[in-house]
Amino acid sequence: MAGNPTATRDGAAASRAPRQKLALAAMLFAVSMTFIDQTIVSIAAPNITAELGLSASGMQWVVNAYLLSLAAFFALGGRLSDIFGHRRIMLTGTLLFVVSSALCGAVPSGDFALTWLIVFRATQGLGAALMFPAALAVVIAVFPVERRGRALALFFGLSGALTALGPLLGGWLTAWTWRAIFWVNVPVAIVAIVLTVLARVPESRRRERLDVVGAVLVAVGMGLSVLGFQQASSWGWGGVATWACIVGGAVVLVLFHGYERRTAQPLINFDVFRDRAFTVDSLVLFFAMLAFVPVFFFASVYAQVSLSASPNQAALFLLYFFIGFGLASQWGGKILDKRGARPAMKIGCALGAVGFYLWAQKLTDLSMHDQWPYAAMAGAGIGFLLAPASTDAVNRSIGASYGEVTGITQTVRNYAAAIGMAVFSTVLAHVSANRITDTLTGRGLPPAEAEATAGRVAEAVTGHPDGRAPTGDGPIAKALQGAGDAIRMDFAEANQWVFYGMAIALAVAFLCALAHPGTRVTEKPPEE
Repeated sequence: MAGNPTATRDGAAASRAPRQKLALAAMLFAVSMTFIDQTIVSIAAPNITAELGLSASGMQWVVNAYLLSLAAFFALGGRLSDIFGHRRIMLTGTLLFVVSSALCGAVPSGDFALTWLIVFRATQGLGAALMFPAALAVVIAVFPVERRGRALALFFGLSGALTALGPLLGGWLTAWTWRAIFWVNVPVAIVAIVLTVLARVPESRRRERLDVVGAVLVAVGMGLSVLGFQQASSWGWGGVATWACIVGGAVVLVLFHGYERRTAQPLINFDVFRDRAFTVDSLVLFFAMLAFVPVFFFASVYAQVSLSASPNQAALFLLYFFIGFGLASQWGGKILDKRGARPAMKIGCALGAVGFYLWAQKLTDLSMHDQWPYAAMAGAGIGFLLAPASTDAVNRSIGASYGEVTGITQTVRNYAAAIGMAVFSTVLAHVSANRITDTLTGRGLPPAEAEATAGRVAEAVTGHPDGRAPTGDGPIAKALQGAGDAIRMDFAEANQWVFYGMAIALAVAFLCALAHPGTRVTEKPPEE
């Protein structure tokens, strides 16, 4: 009896069809590394600083190199994904990321340690910038339009939650060795690659030219501007070098915009910003990200310095923020499905602004117990807005490639995170030094010596205040003896300025959210 050729063809097509759940799981495993690494290093920063003998500003660059590389190369990653294929670039980014992670964990001690870490943290960021836009494009490709919104909400919600998971995982791994925070990426990457192969992810590409000049301009512009913000605490806000970098970076970014408008196949198609909703989504993400990634670094260092917490205890301190974020993410997704992104963004921004403000007021109580409701409130605010703003922005990519639009939104997010780290680090260093100077002057140290000593103390804080007083009979040693409690309070007061800044960032995001037209994208985007 002859077989049914139609049934045979259908069976063959089904066997080649992508496995949607496996594909989504594979992409989440892949991007989990990129989001966890935005915050996991923060919890281990004191241990890394102490063992390798790094300065506080050097350690900040270890954290910031990853964020800056992400911001600088996300647009390039999205474009490469469109041109060479989503699956291929996703796997390439994953391999680059995991090899860089292993090399970060193998950093040797000595004078070369700081350069080693910064270089391979930057290549980690490049790998992540290649991986994330491609991973998102894969999710879009394998899910039909009627299920795409739910899949994207899950993708953005879980990936955002993983950012908050970084400090928790970091605290546990640091108790063994801080090097494990990098090595843990190896098994995760292997799982992501295996699942990608099993999921039969289809390949798609566009035969277009790569805008190399645009990629160089955007990387240079972002690098210069963030360098200026980062080094302001060392060079001074009145320093020529500081403003040369900041203004020079801004000029290069303006040149980048002008060049892109004249290029036939630009790295970023700025026409997408003609959509008012997309512009508002991007602004909300920018101001929210000024607080979201930096909060894990500053809260963990505050817990270890001002609260004398261990890395594990600091991770538990951040668990309050994570719980609020996780619960609100689910509600934000439901609001997005029923009413659109605007209500969720307004609720999230308002709740986040109030939460960070009240949290800042409680920092000087030096008690974890008194702070948890406000930490949870701040986390809930970010949770409400993150997935709706991100998903709504991607839904606005009608007529443009998903890789390209994802490159834009993720560039905005990670550039904001890099600026937030740089600016708030400068604020913390400046205010801490001023507070400690007053403390040492009050203990009898001459003003000039007090100022110089305060600068060294503020930079040398590692999060391991064990109560041991410095030895020696000199005036500086005597002034520092018994000053531990006062210095911890000084550091808490300096952190208040940082958290008030985060509250202001969320308040500005709320004002931006008010301008969202409230429309929803319901039509089917064209096939890539």
